[in-house]
Amino acid sequence: MATRLDFTPLFRSSIGFDRMLNTLESASHGETIDNWPPYDIVKTGDDSYRIDMAVAGLTADDLTVTQDKNMLIVSGRKDADDGESVSYLYRGIAGRPFERRFELADHVHVDGAALVNGLLTVELRREVPEELKPRRIEIAASASRQGADTKKIETVRETETVAA
Repeated sequence: MATRLDFTPLFRSSIGFDRMLNTLESASHGETIDNWPPYDIVKTGDDSYRIDMAVAGLTADDLTVTQDKNMLIVSGRKDADDGESVSYLYRGIAGRPFERRFELADHVHVDGAALVNGLLTVELRREVPEELKPRRIEIAASASRQGADTKKIETVRETETVAA
């Protein structure tokens, strides 16, 4: 028996967490049965990743790689044969259309894609903008402030003499 989590109360009481809650909700639906084409996700460095997807029988013209905000969409559709009437005795190479979606973290961008020997490789890189990176704040030492010239404010009190 599968347990379904209801995130509705969290949507009502939290602001700005919609994307995280949508991700949790979609992950709780379980993985789809369709597992074609097979793929690997490889971490190649601290801020770089690679997706390798086996797309045998497809050419670069048959494939489309699109990044829409934080979603990477890889789709493929084999063009119909050029009027050739071919009779297969056995067809083991899948030629059906597909669409794979990958949720990308913030600031992850596609560097490029290449198709070599039936393996589609998509290079990804995380590039955090300078203004969002942590920065060190210098702390002034108190000893330097003690020896510094400090201005003194003197108050002059004028007294009025009242003639009686």
